[in-house]
Amino acid sequence: DRSPSSSLPAAGASFFDDDDNSSRFQPFSAASTATSSSSSSTTSSSSTAPAKMKKKDLRTLQRFLEVECWKRSSIRNLDRTLLAVSDACKQINRIVQRAQTDDLYGAAVDPVTGEQADTNVQGEVQQQLDVLCNTLMLRAFCSSSDIICAVASEEEPLPRSCADVMGYHYDNIFKSGEYVAVFDPIDGSKNIDASLPVGTVFGIYRSPDQGVRDDHGKGWSLDSFLQRGTRMVAAGYCLYSATTVLVLTLGSGVHGFTLDPDKQTFLQTHPNMRIPDVGSLYSFNEANSREYSEPVQNFLEKMKEAGKIGGKKVTSRYIGALVADVHNVLINGGIYGYPSTRDHPDGKLRLLYESAPMAMIMEQAGGAGSTGYGRILDVLPPQPKKKKEE
Repeated sequence: DRSPSSSLPAAGASFFDDDDNSSRFQPFSAASTATSSSSSSTTSSSSTAPAKMKKKDLRTLQRFLEVECWKRSSIRNLDRTLLAVSDACKQINRIVQRAQTDDLYGAAVDPVTGEQADTNVQGEVQQQLDVLCNTLMLRAFCSSSDIICAVASEEEPLPRSCADVMGYHYDNIFKSGEYVAVFDPIDGSKNIDASLPVGTVFGIYRSPDQGVRDDHGKGWSLDSFLQRGTRMVAAGYCLYSATTVLVLTLGSGVHGFTLDPDKQTFLQTHPNMRIPDVGSLYSFNEANSREYSEPVQNFLEKMKEAGKIGGKKVTSRYIGALVADVHNVLINGGIYGYPSTRDHPDGKLRLLYESAPMAMIMEQAGGAGSTGYGRILDVLPPQPKKKKEE
């Protein structure tokens, strides 16, 4: 699902040096303890014990969702699903950390034939991590409750009903589902080989086909997914990096949650996130700059010639993973862009799974998401491209 929506930038808001106490640093020795008094020995031993680190008193993601979903009746039943997604992010985080020690690198292999797995709809060879993370996200959306009736993954050619995902024979098990979900399970998976950041992106739409049965008895149709981003009710991403961060919007601001590695709980560390009004970062893959359109080339050249953005010195940062680069811009301010090239005239970002959810987050944080011609959230997704049959 490639769209001109990604062909130009999704932008930000512009997208002891004390000799008297030197003895405290001397090595602990048996000789010194032999001549010390019991009281001083006790004091000495206690001073060598590591201080207990104090935890901040932060609100958990679960409590945040309970409050926010209760306040808004239109999304009141989404809390269980979003908690399930956060649990999937925890599992993906562990998989990413164990990728090398558990031999999870490389292309996926069919367990029956032993041959390399097929390519996805974008023509990319599926990696083992792609398949594992895709399964986790599918089950997170479909097993937590019956409010999601169907899902669409960047790794699969067409949407699937949750009944199919869960192995049921009848779609009417999820006939009361009010929403459909879209996601990219592991964005930038090639970065894992070099221990660089990767992420997960997702969005949730209210299904326009709720309560309507088609000729096959399904309570959803392909049109359920072909909606403008303005119809999204929630969007978010998980960043797996030095810390694991979940950024989420329910349509009324953006909030960030950091995974506590001790408690394995997401804690609200970034309430009411706002992109800085002025930022000096620009995040483009300049290795492709000669293939960008002339307006984009002119923009980059003039920005570099000026050397400043809003009075701040221009700084280039490009990680190569959408989630990581956009998060950097969201925190520090600036602009992220993935323009079209000669080989990819419609760009490579997928409107449904990546561009639209990220645009919603940026807009809710006070930024913008642009195709270069208009608002990303106003673009209607095209019909999905089926893989060519051999």
